[in-house]
Amino acid sequence: MKTILLKFSGPMQSWGTDSHFETRHTDHHPSKSAVLGLLAASLGWRRDDDRIADLNRFCFAVRVDQPGSMLKDYHTAHKPEVKNGGIISYRTYVTTRYYLQDAVFIVALGVSESSDMDKIVKALRSPYFQPYMGRRALPLPMDFLLDVVEGDPLSVLCSFPWQAADWYKKQEQRKGVGSKRLSIFTETPVRRSVSKPRRDHVLSLSASGRHYLARMEQETVCEIGINETHQEHNAFDALGGV
Repeated sequence: MKTILLKFSGPMQSWGTDSHFETRHTDHHPSKSAVLGLLAASLGWRRDDDRIADLNRFCFAVRVDQPGSMLKDYHTAHKPEVKNGGIISYRTYVTTRYYLQDAVFIVALGVSESSDMDKIVKALRSPYFQPYMGRRALPLPMDFLLDVVEGDPLSVLCSFPWQAADWYKKQEQRKGVGSKRLSIFTETPVRRSVSKPRRDHVLSLSASGRHYLARMEQETVCEIGINETHQEHNAFDALGGV
């Protein structure tokens, strides 16, 4: 098996799996349905394409490199209403939208067929439709496609270097520890881990009726070494020991 590693980072992200009407929630890490939707968009598939459900066969895992914080957005929208006589008026209403800000996630997709791997990597490098991080206003980072490596998603994520932002790494290094404990969410059975249902198994992404099933997700923790390359600047170093 080979694994594709994808990086989701930026000022804001949104990964809702349970949103209704005027309240739009976000989960604390990317959903499988959102990532598969991103793949389908990159491949040029429409929302009602039957091939999207077949992508569920890919092994999925996500590592939280930088958890970020929750942001609540006050948002207004206008809804047109037709009154007697055909007069159109607009009703203003408030929507509440939630985002994750300053978060970094590494998503791993395990793919068995080499033909699938080549097709997906090519599409991610040159997407047909514009991919985004949950909502159209949230673009992907430049280093979105990190690597393609041998191994299953869980083992690859346990050894892949920490991808948090420099300022966050400095924050952790000041604690004086040599490693960082990172959460990994996977659908692969892990010993002594607790499974929880998550409704992000895609049946259809059609705009006329999106349908999902619940899948079991498990959390495990791995330790990643902290790279000691970020040091405080000392202006007197340029004086050569004077």
